[in-house]
Amino acid sequence: MSKLSIYGIARTRAFRALWIAKEVGADYAHLPIEIGDTGAKTPEFLAINPNGRLPVIVDGDFVLFESLAITLYLAKKHSPGKLYPGTLEGEAKAWQWTMWALTEVDRGVNIWSLHAVRLPPEERDAAKRDEALKVIAKPFQVLDAAVSKQDYLLGDTFTVADLNVAAVISRAVEMDLAAVPHLKAWLLRCLARPKAQEALALKNKAEAETPAEVTRRIAKLNRL
Repeated sequence: MSKLSIYGIARTRAFRALWIAKEVGADYAHLPIEIGDTGAKTPEFLAINPNGRLPVIVDGDFVLFESLAITLYLAKKHSPGKLYPGTLEGEAKAWQWTMWALTEVDRGVNIWSLHAVRLPPEERDAAKRDEALKVIAKPFQVLDAAVSKQDYLLGDTFTVADLNVAAVISRAVEMDLAAVPHLKAWLLRCLARPKAQEALALKNKAEAETPAEVTRRIAKLNRL
């Protein structure tokens, strides 16, 4: 069987796929495809993922897009009963938190990051930044409460539920999280994992090498 291939520059949601691949010890090749006409919009890439978005994986003959579907798939394939919960109830909770992250905090954290950190200072929109903080304030309180009496979302052990939520809000580590101290401690605990640090190193390197024009394009394409 062919090696797992992960398409997408680590600055994008491909970070999530890279982190889980490292956690489960998968043998993979990373193809750092960029967004846009010379990357994810090329005919060759669109033949793999017609959405023209990142990431996508090719695992043998199996093709899968959507970053959190990828993390769930790789966790269940390579770490059943460990990173991927071994009970129906645990599985349901992992899916619950995964979907929660997408619907409640993904966009807000991304908007905040663009207008607080990633765009050139003169191009940041303070109103968008402040509104994003308002949108995520209550969900962050929910997450803070969930990890106030246990180390991880499903109990005492790190699982794909933690990886998915922590990956989605990883940029929030640069926020003032004083109002949600349990969330802050949990996020730092997740991101301190050795494999998380390896994936973050790839992400941070890609961030540092990203021209401002690409960041502007990201904001425009995603209406952020």
